[in-house]
Amino acid sequence: MKKYFILYKPFLLFLATFFLSYIVLTFLYQRYLNGFEENRVDSITRMVSEHTEYVMQLFNNGSIIEESAAHPYMKLFFNQQYVARIVEGCNAISVIILFISFVVAFSGKLKTTLLFIFGGSLLIYVLNVLRIAALSALIFYFPKQESFLHGVLFPLYIYGVVFILWLIWVRKFSRYASKNTK
Repeated sequence: MKKYFILYKPFLLFLATFFLSYIVLTFLYQRYLNGFEENRVDSITRMVSEHTEYVMQLFNNGSIIEESAAHPYMKLFFNQQYVARIVEGCNAISVIILFISFVVAFSGKLKTTLLFIFGGSLLIYVLNVLRIAALSALIFYFPKQESFLHGVLFPLYIYGVVFILWLIWVRKFSRYASKNTK
């Protein structure tokens, strides 16, 4: 058994670090969410909604958000028509937590790791705002495609970006990155 532990030590350390980071960050995020009243929108989701509204208003003045009085979500209107609701799961924090956990598990130099986490998280946030804006406009114009757009195309987009960031991290910056320059 000891032989296998030694043989697979890097992989086991990666798994332990990844899951520990993921659990700790998820726990902290859940504590943050528990600080809000049951039917109130958390401040991160509110900020994502406001940024989405700003982006959409660049292209269409008839785009606004409005907080639901009875439920914890923001209503998004496009051309004065209610097209979507922005709930806590739309704010991409769970995706950012997944991204950070992977980078930490494959960490490199501290400064590089922190800068990549900050830059990658910011990129994911911005692309998520653009994703919500585009999704809302597309749902307005193609309402019959809502299931495909929301359930397939846009998750593929956001997780594809995270995957590309992970590849860049592992290949260029992590402690396992190739040190050979061509």
